[in-house]
Amino acid sequence: MPVTPPPHARIRLEPTVERARRAPDRGASRALEDLRYIRETMANASAFTALSGWGLVVIGVTAVGTAILAASQHSSRSWLAVWLAEAATAVAIGSVTTGWKARALQLPLVSGPVRKFALGFLPPMVVGSLLTVAMNNPLMIGLLPGVWLLLYGTAVVTGGAFSVRIVPVMGLCFLAAGTVALFAPATWGNWLLAGAFGGLHIAFGLAIAGRHGG
Repeated sequence: MPVTPPPHARIRLEPTVERARRAPDRGASRALEDLRYIRETMANASAFTALSGWGLVVIGVTAVGTAILAASQHSSRSWLAVWLAEAATAVAIGSVTTGWKARALQLPLVSGPVRKFALGFLPPMVVGSLLTVAMNNPLMIGLLPGVWLLLYGTAVVTGGAFSVRIVPVMGLCFLAAGTVALFAPATWGNWLLAGAFGGLHIAFGLAIAGRHGG
């Protein structure tokens, strides 16, 4: 014959049954929260945020000074040497300031976002270096400002696809400046470099520093 549990046993069993009924709902809610957290983490990890806005500002200032110095040169080779020295200086400034910001953000320099940015940024820069060597002659050196700006803009757009939204926008501005420089009179080239490498770096650097932590 069936055994009826005593009243005090039923009292103890009823909360247990109710908790068991609620457990699947709590488990599903927790799983959705975990999934949302994973998605947010992956989205944040995919963006390269260590580009230093203040570093870009410093690069812009040095570019303006370089343009002034380059304008006083009496030969195309000395003009080129001045701008190549500026390129080396800009690389050093960008590398150091990005390293500082990456450490401040606790972002490893070998992380996925950094590698993605580098893979997008470096190939156009290598092409620019090769074209600079190939075009180092009096007949073609006047085209270098346009070539530099176009390839640098390409590098910033492709690398910036893995960074914050304002970075590829900056790249598009460099592409526009490069298009003008490529078809403008050669005498404009030096000052178009000043306006782009100087002015655009300063303007966008200040925006990045203000919106994205330095």
